Amino acid sequence: MNKWFKSGTPWIWMTGGAVSVSLIMVIGLFVLIGWRGLSFFWPATVYEFDMVDSQGVHSNVIGEIYDSETVLKQQLVDAGITGLEGRGDTLERYLIKVGNREYVELDFQWILETTIAGRYVPANIVVLERTKNGNFYGYIKEIQENGKTLSFSPEQLEIELAARLELTSTLKAKENDLLKGDIGRINFELERIRLNQRKLNLEGTLTPEKIVELENQSQQLRDEYLVLEKQLFAYRTEAQRDSVVITDMTGRDVVMPMAKVLDFYLPNKMTFFEKVKHWFHQTAKFVSDDPREANTEGGVFPAIFGTVFMVMLMAVIVTPFGVIAAIYLHEYAPKNTITKFIRIAVINLAGVPSIVYGVFGLGFFVYIVGGSIDQLLYPEALPSPTFGSPGVLWSALTLAILTLPVVIVSTEEGLSRIPSTLREGSLALGATKSETLWRIIVPMASPAIMTGLILAVARAAGEVAPLMLVGVVKMAPALPVDGNFPYLHLERKFMHLGFHIYDVGFQSPNVEAARPLVYATSFLLVTVIIGLNLAAIAIRNNLREKYRALEH
Repeated sequence: MNKWFKSGTPWIWMTGGAVSVSLIMVIGLFVLIGWRGLSFFWPATVYEFDMVDSQGVHSNVIGEIYDSETVLKQQLVDAGITGLEGRGDTLERYLIKVGNREYVELDFQWILETTIAGRYVPANIVVLERTKNGNFYGYIKEIQENGKTLSFSPEQLEIELAARLELTSTLKAKENDLLKGDIGRINFELERIRLNQRKLNLEGTLTPEKIVELENQSQQLRDEYLVLEKQLFAYRTEAQRDSVVITDMTGRDVVMPMAKVLDFYLPNKMTFFEKVKHWFHQTAKFVSDDPREANTEGGVFPAIFGTVFMVMLMAVIVTPFGVIAAIYLHEYAPKNTITKFIRIAVINLAGVPSIVYGVFGLGFFVYIVGGSIDQLLYPEALPSPTFGSPGVLWSALTLAILTLPVVIVSTEEGLSRIPSTLREGSLALGATKSETLWRIIVPMASPAIMTGLILAVARAAGEVAPLMLVGVVKMAPALPVDGNFPYLHLERKFMHLGFHIYDVGFQSPNVEAARPLVYATSFLLVTVIIGLNLAAIAIRNNLREKYRALEH
């Protein structure tokens, strides 16, 4: 036994076991987050409950069973609930998502099993997904056109509702394209002309002829805007033509304009394959749509785009600086006290709290660098800042400084593994030191550079604290990329998946509604990070195979 311990075999097994357990725990956590998040998009059964209160008054509740729990009868008695005589020591209660937020006090209600006189699963219950106030549950009663009821049989109502809702969605899509396209371009151009006129005025070069030229350009844009505005109002008027009348759980008939309805489905009539199709549809909308209702409804596409865009911009910035710093430290810097001090400083920078980098980015990049840029290049926009306010550029630079030590250390380790004989052979064949460095040493160290980049991306994509100071916002009005020159707007604020998780999970007024979105967004953030890392790993492996022959 003593000989076996001395051989080191137990420690190998212990290490392997610890790694295996850690890997299983990580995979299990990932699966748990994915299950809790993605199951939110599955069409749940909608029940109709016949409720009886302590006085024998009947009422209806329509909704999904969101959660359930077992409670002690004594706890309910202590809370003042009566009518529990003859019941067991424990009772079941259900958390029901009733929707219809504008007509009920709470869209999530706890109901005791003792108050349920009957529970039914009507096939014709419809779920309306709306632009505001969440889902609406009820029964389709009729369809109206310009306030007049149309005659349809009960079987035709669903088909007609789907057709008219598709038409309304098409009109709203055209309206949105017009707002973000031509109308957005005109507004952008008008603002650019206004700033250009103010700039010329500040420079003292604004002549009467230039004023007339700029006014003519503005008038042409305004005339074009009036034409597009009529088209926009026509789309809106046509989209507001149709309405659907829904009978809710209280028997009230609610007139719902189709312009406020995004989608509808009848979950109790769906087959398994229809539910699978609906799940994929809802998941795709979550990934591709904009958020609504203070981020508690809708999708997360702007947050996905902002996260990936910021990380890629950070990678473009940090890689050359990190590689150049590592090359200098390893290939050129003398081996003295100053070099040792720089190495120690680089290592210590990796342990600085990220919020400190955020404060530095806000003070240096935003206020000093950005403020100076505004004074020099954009004086016509002052006092409104252009680069002198938090934006995606300053966020990328802040995270580049945060991850710079990782790239430097990783690149240096790669450079140190390259045999000195390669350098000596290249120099002996007549190559200069710079040619040896850029044609042999750096390509061979590229797998190590990619390793550093992978670690930098993994850390930067999950950081939230510094971004809250230097660019990320709850709701960004526009993406950093659009069709207006210069197309890349690095001064704009952006949305981020990590901040979206924080905002939905801790700032939402409706905790129960937000909880599934926290899991779904967390799963999406991890998936984005894994995707970015897998892409970098594939590039690294390709480079490693390409330069393997040189290593031998």
